[in-house]
Amino acid sequence: MKKLVTFLFIFPLIAFGQSVKGTFYPAEDFTYAFLYEATPEGANYVSHGELNTEGQFEIKIDSSAAPGIYKIVYATPPEENNFDFIYDGKETVVFKFSQENGVEFTESEENKLWTSYLKSMDMVNQTISNYYQKDGKDKKGFNAVFKVLKDTQTSYEALASGRLASAFIMANRPYIPTEYEDYNTYSKNVKKHYFSQIDFSNYILQSSTFLIDRVVSYVFNLVEKPNNNTYKVLIDDVYNAIDNKDLAIKTYLLEMLWQRFVTAENNDLANYITDKYLLNLANTSGNKVLAETITSYKNTSIGTKAPNFEIASSKNTTRLHDLKGATYYLLVFWSSTCGHCLNELPMVKELVASKNNIKVVAFGLEEEPSKWTEEIKKYPNFVHTVGLGKWDNPVVKTYGVAATPTYFLLNSDKTIIAKPYDYEALEVVLKDL
Repeated sequence: MKKLVTFLFIFPLIAFGQSVKGTFYPAEDFTYAFLYEATPEGANYVSHGELNTEGQFEIKIDSSAAPGIYKIVYATPPEENNFDFIYDGKETVVFKFSQENGVEFTESEENKLWTSYLKSMDMVNQTISNYYQKDGKDKKGFNAVFKVLKDTQTSYEALASGRLASAFIMANRPYIPTEYEDYNTYSKNVKKHYFSQIDFSNYILQSSTFLIDRVVSYVFNLVEKPNNNTYKVLIDDVYNAIDNKDLAIKTYLLEMLWQRFVTAENNDLANYITDKYLLNLANTSGNKVLAETITSYKNTSIGTKAPNFEIASSKNTTRLHDLKGATYYLLVFWSSTCGHCLNELPMVKELVASKNNIKVVAFGLEEEPSKWTEEIKKYPNFVHTVGLGKWDNPVVKTYGVAATPTYFLLNSDKTIIAKPYDYEALEVVLKDL
């Protein structure tokens, strides 16, 4: 009897509410499904399930799990192989997934409602597009098309009342003209009202990919053949659309746009975001890591003059910008305690041996100089300097060095002209010099 009482007390602590069930196709392409709870700050691991031979899994969800946005990660890298779903704490969520067709929810009214809404709105938007492509001057047809748009939105808002999906459907509420508009006027008004219905402070929206998708669509899909000036206006629009009370999400979304332009190697726009908005946002929010990251990127962008630093040797002391006599300068950040560096530096020495127009400047990241002092004797033709403090060295932080070896190729004016990712890329860059 005592054991039974104990069991009854323990049981509620391990009680499960609903579950997430999925089937992946083809089954042999997948192994595990990982469940995370999504938050505005990131994602918290919940549990995982192993797929059976038919690609099926089930993860039980603790009854105390909060309703909100959850995420399934099904492959690596996780940031590219995942999808969100709504969990209301009441329904079991069941889906089918394939890389080709994406996710299809077969159980869960929340998710089926949101999916149905998106499909319906896509159909209505296609009808609007067809109307303007065909003629776009029939006012009777105009009224009929936009009545369907209004009725569809109104109907889904009513269906979503009291549900978590309502946050998305309300935020996605489209611009609906009240009288006839030609295509140019309508397009301008769609752009003008693109963010007007979004509550950027909404926890559900912040936890999902909705805000990111919306911002990305606005900046990269709304204008045909944009140039840098066009992008700047669109970036300004995003910044102005988000209230300053939502500082965290404003910073996050601007950082996301910054990263997009960094990936696209568009230094001008990445640095535009930094200079006009992001550095101030990072400093205001006390995000030192972000401030250092975007500042070092700006300092070392291709086309930027390399940050100057002192080069001290036993013979004399000079500075990077004062070096003369070479057409190109290869700046290498390395360490005598780095195995990759000790393997690659001899190859760099051999690579530049026949190139009299290149001078190597080797910056050693060291905690103490004894091993470095011995190692540099192998490279008498390099210009050597040591940076004590290793990763905390001010020059290392200025250049944003996160791994060794790191390479920068400078011209005679010490302007950065290339940033080879590794030795193989360095070979390609130096091949024709």
